Amino acid sequence: MDTAFACRPGCAACCTAPSITSPIPGMPQGKPAGMACVQLDDALRCRLFGMPERPAFCRTLKPGPEMCGASRAEAMALLAALEQATAP
Repeated sequence: MDTAFACRPGCAACCTAPSITSPIPGMPQGKPAGMACVQLDDALRCRLFGMPERPAFCRTLKPGPEMCGASRAEAMALLAALEQATAP
């Protein structure tokens, strides 16, 4: 059974909803939850994808129904809930 789940074009919920505490080029203190990463281009694609400068947190994210839901709005809600559930 193929369980591949492709990113939804124009979504970028995973680059917006969660906080990232490690440095990102252009965001040396990381980014707070709910703020779009400065590395998103106009098409909402990561400029650092596949590059060593991409934060480890970002490299570990794997798209899937439990994170992405059926729409960008659902992905934002799921990731916001996860952010809140894992907050210190």
